[in-house]
Amino acid sequence: MTTQNETDADAEQRPDDEPGSGVVVAFGRQLKLLRGRAGLDRTEFGKRVGYAAQSVASFEQGRRIPQPVFIDRADDVLDAGGVLKALKEEVARAQYPAFFRDAARLEAKAAALNVYAMYAVPGLLQTEEYAEAVFRMQRPLLDDDVIAQRLEARMVRQDIFDRSPAPLMSFVIEESVLRRPIGGWKVMRDTLEQVLLTGQSRNIEVQVMPIEREDHAALGGPFTLIDTHKGDRIAYAEVQSDSRLYTGQAKIRELEARYGILRSQALTPKESSALITELMGEA
Repeated sequence: MTTQNETDADAEQRPDDEPGSGVVVAFGRQLKLLRGRAGLDRTEFGKRVGYAAQSVASFEQGRRIPQPVFIDRADDVLDAGGVLKALKEEVARAQYPAFFRDAARLEAKAAALNVYAMYAVPGLLQTEEYAEAVFRMQRPLLDDDVIAQRLEARMVRQDIFDRSPAPLMSFVIEESVLRRPIGGWKVMRDTLEQVLLTGQSRNIEVQVMPIEREDHAALGGPFTLIDTHKGDRIAYAEVQSDSRLYTGQAKIRELEARYGILRSQALTPKESSALITELMGEA
């Protein structure tokens, strides 16, 4: 049963909606309604789904984004008939910043990815510690709840490596990125090791763009080329939390050519592995 104290807490703590976060608030309200209908307080409901009452409160108030496993358990415990499970995909998308949600959806189902990184190790190759350090150094500062949500979402993106059939992936990373010790030298060494090991998969190629290279085809900034299973190619570019998806053929051809030249200018995968191994020894 929902108590008056719970109602008062919701009124005080529910945040203002941010763009795209309405589904999280709507899910929380639906969850609370179903829990009340079942006659369960947060403590008892939390025991049945394996979560603390405080976590349940955060989900109901829209302050935290629930994991898929919680949604499945909640739907079953509350005999919701699939009402909560139907929102699972939209709730999952809300884990990402608004500017990245469409790209995350395309990335998860991609047949192939071509990624150029010049500011940080690509999210798909980051260790959890590296990713957390990236989020913690953002300005303005992110709340701990937001960092936890985004960190979990970033790690979930790496499920793409377990997909079958596996997508073809190519990464071109600036050498300066691999020399910048985000999170400290131990975190950086672990990240370099993860990049090295990931690049050994047959469907993945990692190339390093050396600092000393005079010619450079992509000084305009990082971007990603995404191939869909329908045979379409889409480009994604991001800068300063602003992003854009390109579908026009002229722009796509421009970025395709740029990426192709960039790969020819970068070290080969074998040379790149040797450099990364050398950097690991220095870290």
